[in-house]
Parts: sequence; C-alpha cells; structure tokens
Amino acid sequence: MQVILLEKVANLGSLGDVVKVKDGYGRNFLIPQGKAKRATEANKAVFAAQRAELEKQQADLLAVAQARGEKLAGFALTVTQKAGVDGRLFGSVTNMDIAEGLQAQGHEVKKADVRLPNGPLKNIGEFTVSVALHHDVVVDITVTVSPEA
Repeated sequence: MQVILLEKVANLGSLGDVVKVKDGYGRNFLIPQGKAKRATEANKAVFAAQRAELEKQQADLLAVAQARGEKLAGFALTVTQKAGVDGRLFGSVTNMDIAEGLQAQGHEVKKADVRLPNGPLKNIGEFTVSVALHHDVVVDITVTVSPEA
C-alpha cells in the first residue's frame, strides 16, 4: 500500500513523502492516527492544496516541543523506592514512574515520551534518561533512584 505522510514518522519519512508500507501498518496505525492518507490521485491533489497549512502546523508543534525541551534540559529528578541492602530495588522504576515524577514537577510529559533503552531501572544510582518530546526534540534528564528511609 502506498501512503502520503501527513507528518514525520520515525524510520519511514517526513511530511509529504509517498512511501510504500505493509497493508496492516497503513490501515491499522498510520491512517487511523492521522499520520498518513492513501496515495490516490484525489488525495495527492488534496495534499498539494493543504501542504503549506500542514507544514505550518508541524512547525508550530516543533516550536512548542523545543520550548518544552529547553525547560526540561538538564533537569534532575529524584525517585525513591524500597531497596535491599545490596542496592537492588524490590521493584523497578519504569517510564510511568518517571513521567509521573516529571508531571508532579510541572512538566507536560507522557509515559510514551520517556525512553529507557535498557529497560526499567532496577538499582539505586544516577541514570541518564531520554525524553522524546518530538521526533526532532530529544532531551536527556538525570534520574536519581534513592532508597526509602
């Protein structure tokens, strides 16, 4: 299936690209999420008429994400969890815990924005975590996991 991308999609393309994707990916994810339209002649004509408006929307979203990223850059978050004497946690610190901590501090972050490449944090210590606010705006924050008193 060929689709026209209405926004930048990671590992696929950017706004306006006509790309070939598997039918299920297009039908079940890209089209319902509003990220793409089928690449028919009628849709290509509609896209050509709306291209400037869509580019402006994407530029506005990028500007908002960059402003949020500047506030969040270098932020240090402390999370407390129960831990054993050897420094291992009885649970783990997940992206949900980090997102809730950032929201409590006044930052607009969703669970899906927090990237933990090595999985949940399972030890006490200081970790660098990436927060992807936009495709082009990825900010690193420091998460300190400390034991409960």
